[in-house]
This record gives sequence, structure tokens and C-alpha cells, in this order.
Amino acid sequence: GEVPKRLGVIGAGVIGLELGSVWNRLGADVTVIEYLDTILGGMDNDVSKQFQKMLVKQGVNFHLSSKVTAVEKKGKGGSVTFEPVAGGDAETLEADIVLIATGRRPYTDNLGLEAVGVEMDRGRVKTNHWKTNIDGIWAIGDVTDGPMLAHKAEDEGVAVAESIAGQAGHVNYDVIPGVVYTMPEVASVGKTEEELKAAGIDYVAGKFPFTANGRARAMNQTDGFVKFLADKTTDQVLGVHIVGFGAGDMIHEAAVLMEFGGSSEDLGRTCHAHPTLSEVVREAALATHGKPLHI
Repeated sequence: GEVPKRLGVIGAGVIGLELGSVWNRLGADVTVIEYLDTILGGMDNDVSKQFQKMLVKQGVNFHLSSKVTAVEKKGKGGSVTFEPVAGGDAETLEADIVLIATGRRPYTDNLGLEAVGVEMDRGRVKTNHWKTNIDGIWAIGDVTDGPMLAHKAEDEGVAVAESIAGQAGHVNYDVIPGVVYTMPEVASVGKTEEELKAAGIDYVAGKFPFTANGRARAMNQTDGFVKFLADKTTDQVLGVHIVGFGAGDMIHEAAVLMEFGGSSEDLGRTCHAHPTLSEVVREAALATHGKPLHI
């Protein structure tokens, strides 16, 4: 197929931004319409704001706090009518292609679950340690609670196999990384600042930019930062958020640390090869104590 001149994307979540980012780089004029007042709802707000600025700089257009009222086919293309959530005049976007990326739902229809009496909860299969209420029927992945991620389902599959074999199957739901495969990538594991504030947990934040990293400068990939969130009293790492080139690979350094209940000082005192992008992860860990090496 050919690259559309104008692409309208409804929804500024992970999938909307991933596909919008790809088509923008291929030359399409991309406009994203989102009901919430931020992109990547649920991710760390700091990350969302900075990442939106990067996408705008790349040429992506945004209409946030906007409610879609109609999507219509027009000739070979389509149109999207939307209005401010707070009320106001409606606008219409004409596009060659309109992509609806407003989220996914569990695929549980017509599986025969009702026939055998499997308990459901709002369209999802109800489980207790992946067991349903019916002996011999287990459920994992997107049909159950939790993030709709392949790697979460994979870990649950292993845990179920272990449980069936009489072992202790285990999945740590507090340490499941999420990656947005845009350019640059966005990656996150653990809690956001907003979640920590809502839970009343005292924390310290440490940030470090890729602009101060030699490898990033040599690669001309200086957009973004790494942010650590650590418990104010114990220094245990509670969340890590990365925007930048290779974020999806670097996030696992934080995941391993958190799986072992590690502190930001533990990571900050670990020698990192130079020059690498991973040095930014170390610097952000050190920044929770106010002492990064290269700023």
C-alpha cells in the first residue's frame, strides 16, 4: 500500500502512538485525538509531557481533552468530528485513513465459558492464582486481570505449568516492564510518581538526561532521560521510567534490581562500561542522592 497523506488516530495510548509514530516517519501528516488531557494515560506524567513535546517536534499533531462524536467514511477516506471535553465548538478532521486505537478488551466471547460455568468479572475470567472456579480450567494473559502484555502472559504460563506440576508458581506483578515502541522508545517498570503520591509514600526522584551522555551524543540520540523513584527512608527502588533510544532494553537493568529489592545506591555503585547509554541509568540512580557524576 501507499503512505496516506493524512492519518487521523483516535486514542493517544500505546498502540495509537506506536502506529502514529511509524506513519509520521514514513511521511504521513499524523493527527492524534485523545479524550484525556495527557498522552499515554497511566504512565508517569513527567514522561508523558516530555514525550509529547518530542513527538510534536517530529511533526505529530495532538488534540487532547477532546471527545470524538462521529467517524464517517468519505469517498476513499474518512472524517472525524470531535469537540472539547469541557464543551465548545466541534471540529472536523479530514483524513485518508482513520485509525481507531481506543484500547482492547478481553476476547472471551463464544469460548463456551458460560456452558461450563466459569465465573467472569466484567468480561474477564475470574481467577485465583490462575485457577478458575472450575477444576482443571486455568486462565492467563489478556483474558484475566493485569496488563495486556505478551511477557506477562508468558510468565503466567510458566507459573501455571509449575503449579500443575506441584511447584510454587510465582509472578511478581509489581515488576512487569512496559515498553512503547516508538522513536525514541518509552519504557517503565514499577510505580509512577502519581501512584506514589496517591498511596502517600514518601519518595525521592532522581533524573538524568541523555544529552549529558557521550555515547548518546556520538549517536546523535540525545532526546530523553531516565528517572528513578526510590523510597525516601529505605532507598528501595519503587519505579523507573525511561524515554530515549534503546529504552526498552535498558529498563531491564531496573527490573532485575527491583526483583531483588535493590536500592538506587546499589545500582549507583555498580560499575558501568563507558561509553554506553546504560551509564544514564546509573547517573539517574546516583541523582536520587543528588550526586550524579557528570552534571
